[in-house]
Amino acid sequence: MEEKLNDQMLVRRQKMQDLRDKGIDPFGQAFVRSDNSKTIKEAFGEMTKEQIAENTKTVTIAGRIMSKRRMGKIGFIHLQDKYGQIQAVINKNVIGEENYELFKASDLGDIVGIEGEVFRTDAGELSVNCRVYTHLCKALRPLPEKFHGLTDIEERYRRRYVDLIMNEDSRNTAFKRSMILKTIRNFMDSRGFVEVETPVLTTLLTGASARPFITHHNAQDIDMYMRIALELSLKRLLVGGMEAVYEIGRTFRNEGMDPMHNPEFTMMEAYLAYSNLDGMMDLTEGLYQTIAQAMGKDTFRFLGHDVTIKAPFKRVSMVEAIKEKTGIDFKKEMTMEEATALAKEHGIEVESHFTVGHIINAFFEKYVEETLIEPTFLYGHPVEISPLTRANREDPRFVDRFELFIAGKEFANAYTELNDPEDQLARFKEQLRERELGNDEANDIDMDFVEALEYGMPPTGGIGYGIDRLVMLFTESESIRDVILFPTMKPRNDENA
Repeated sequence: MEEKLNDQMLVRRQKMQDLRDKGIDPFGQAFVRSDNSKTIKEAFGEMTKEQIAENTKTVTIAGRIMSKRRMGKIGFIHLQDKYGQIQAVINKNVIGEENYELFKASDLGDIVGIEGEVFRTDAGELSVNCRVYTHLCKALRPLPEKFHGLTDIEERYRRRYVDLIMNEDSRNTAFKRSMILKTIRNFMDSRGFVEVETPVLTTLLTGASARPFITHHNAQDIDMYMRIALELSLKRLLVGGMEAVYEIGRTFRNEGMDPMHNPEFTMMEAYLAYSNLDGMMDLTEGLYQTIAQAMGKDTFRFLGHDVTIKAPFKRVSMVEAIKEKTGIDFKKEMTMEEATALAKEHGIEVESHFTVGHIINAFFEKYVEETLIEPTFLYGHPVEISPLTRANREDPRFVDRFELFIAGKEFANAYTELNDPEDQLARFKEQLRERELGNDEANDIDMDFVEALEYGMPPTGGIGYGIDRLVMLFTESESIRDVILFPTMKPRNDENA
């Protein structure tokens, strides 16, 4: 359905035609800038009006008109670039009548170029005194009303481009995310890790417990999965001798959406040969503290809690945490009948594929998970829920794995990796058994990976980080959709017309 244009949109289209009639391209040409709002403020922000007059320079800037007012032959606009806003003063006697008329016809949202000298107005505002005014791009739609902005949260996510124009917090979060990712890469590279890329499309469902997105490869006429994890490809590289690798990439899980989950999200997985669970704890503490330093503070407000990022992080085993909250000691050997009775007594549903290990994990999720506020390494998971992890030597019912919890949410998942090919094959087979019993998140058997392990993979520590949640923490954001530029959204009715 074709959109009906409102009066403001019709007026702007007429102005677009007026520009063309004057021989001006409404959508402009390349424009060379010498400065921006940041460089001008850094150079002149601390100077008095008199000091600026003695040291001024001619600058060329460009940006979007965010405010505009006129008083006779003088106009004032605020231009917004990637760093913020700065005022430009438009004087008819300086730029001439023709260009002043061009300025008068401009609208909020138009993009223009300004060349002139830096000065401070009598009111004290750092500004550029325009001598050359250049139209660069006509905005055919009006911006949201200044004082209310884009208030519909769904529309903010759907029309992120408008949100970024109007909402300084959204722009800051977007730039902080890029800075955090750069910090992560610098941290990993400085420790000898190599960044790699692995396939997004796969024929097997492996690496995590999740429901996949399914697509079809036309050339080979096969169904394929969008990857749910990065793990098995990266561990193949360790078999090949790369020893320390990481990947930051998109992963896809066809599951629910809430403030902590988006079906398309970013993970980093890292694997270090000759390391183990303790090595991954050290890596995580170092990474998080490095990001905090880059953000300029160590305490962050997140999900209603003040969280301090300071090593060493708290360390607690799953069964110890459950015992502390419920008095039940799952460290002791327990039959399935005993575990099932305890589950029913505590209102925990036992699904058809559950074992004692699944019940232990269900107790953790109900009684412990939300209580882990400060950064906490939760270790000692049951073997049944950790098909890719090495069993603990002292008690093989559990594995050498930890999850990092902050404010009751999982932020990372780490293993002492399983490198025994026979044990790995047995774990894969157990996953198939669970699938037959109704677990639709169970893994496939990856025989090529088992074969890779038969060539020998060094003892290895591995970890996966949820990058979106990490960015949420360090930008103090309440929803994952605040830190993903284009979160998954259901189309509006008019988008399907």
